[in-house]
Amino acid sequence: MHDVIVIGAGITGLSAAHALSQAGLDVVVLERSARIGGKAVSERLGGFLMEHGPSTVNAAVEEAEEAARALGLAGSRIDLGAGVRRRYLLDRGRLSGISVHPLGFVLSSYLPLPARLSMLAEGFRPARRDGAEENVFDFTARRFGRGFAEKVMDPMIGGIFMGDSRALSVAAVFPKLVEMERAHGSVIRGVIRSRRGGDPGRRLFSWPGGVATLPAALAAALRRAPRTGIAVRRIRRRAGGFRVQTSAGELEARAVLISVQPHVAADLVAPLDPETAEAAAAIPAPPAAVVFLGYSRAAVAHPLDGLGYLATRGSGAISGVQFCSTMFEGRAPRGHVGIAAYVGGARNPDLARAPERVLREEVHRELSSVLGIAAPPVVARVRYWPLGLPQYLIGHAARREVLETAATRVEGLYLAGNYLRGVSVGNCIGSGRRAAAEIAGRLAREEGGGVAAARI
Repeated sequence: MHDVIVIGAGITGLSAAHALSQAGLDVVVLERSARIGGKAVSERLGGFLMEHGPSTVNAAVEEAEEAARALGLAGSRIDLGAGVRRRYLLDRGRLSGISVHPLGFVLSSYLPLPARLSMLAEGFRPARRDGAEENVFDFTARRFGRGFAEKVMDPMIGGIFMGDSRALSVAAVFPKLVEMERAHGSVIRGVIRSRRGGDPGRRLFSWPGGVATLPAALAAALRRAPRTGIAVRRIRRRAGGFRVQTSAGELEARAVLISVQPHVAADLVAPLDPETAEAAAAIPAPPAAVVFLGYSRAAVAHPLDGLGYLATRGSGAISGVQFCSTMFEGRAPRGHVGIAAYVGGARNPDLARAPERVLREEVHRELSSVLGIAAPPVVARVRYWPLGLPQYLIGHAARREVLETAATRVEGLYLAGNYLRGVSVGNCIGSGRRAAAEIAGRLAREEGGGVAAARI
């Protein structure tokens, strides 16, 4: 019997497996697809590099920095390029460049004067004390004004989270903003008192081979390589643990960690814990698509001096764009640029199912109009994600509580993933490591010791 079976070899599952393995536990990782990494797919297209999923790691997330150091990846990381000097927003055909300076939105004409004055008044507005849950849009409109909510926060949610600001819970998506209002009476006062200098975007990094470098390093550091192409069909309780039925036979373990998409987790745990299954099944993940286009630099009039741009509702098919070759060096051949566009999500789910030719042509047309592109792409690639990013809807905290306490109802059963406490790479690492610590602690208590748990 193994100590732990980890189901899912994405960044979350591999992070958990790595921590458990480092603690001396016998861990088996099962992955139904032929490759590891989950959505962390980095593909070379000639001299271009396309990120099919996450494209950055945030150094401000402690778990991300720790993982890079532990895996020997800190020395090879590449930081955000110096060419990132502005943030861009597209509003009904007009692309506005805004300085990354903290007062950028106040000094820019992107927002009308009344909206900018409303932003500045945030520190004088009373804090909400009734504890009622709000969506992101309502919270932002209440604190900073409706103009900021519509023209800044809504496109941010649409482009970065592929979601709807009027549906997502602000406490789940931006818990620190809610805490700042609670503790300081104002978000602005909270930011000032937190003494966090610099632009958060400057903390982003990656590696020459892309974000897929991370799961590859995690897998290589395991004592036993992940088993790919293995589908888990059923999990059953047995004395002292679980019996896991797979497409390649049965395995037994003292504990099971499920680190797959929420709908898959729901199916796996339904016979064991209907309450957990119901909570997991209630987390939607609308389809999304990534359209990567490579151009000759001479064909693009725009300076591409930012991370990319976010689009307001009604501005076209694209929710967000990244200027990949500006963000990190080595993302395009000399004399060329790489651009990634994100479509679908909660805003336009049907668009993420459009034929590849249609998507390529529509994205190229929009980019040409916005960025002044005068020639067709030299490289074009579309990645479809039938299930995209999980959406933290109103009531997410209650669902998360159920999911994170599965082991109190079914001893030895744990869940982890980007549908709990954040969708970023750092959040996934953290989710996996927290689950690993809980598992190691429980197994150590069973054995009457605490050595394994102390190592995580």
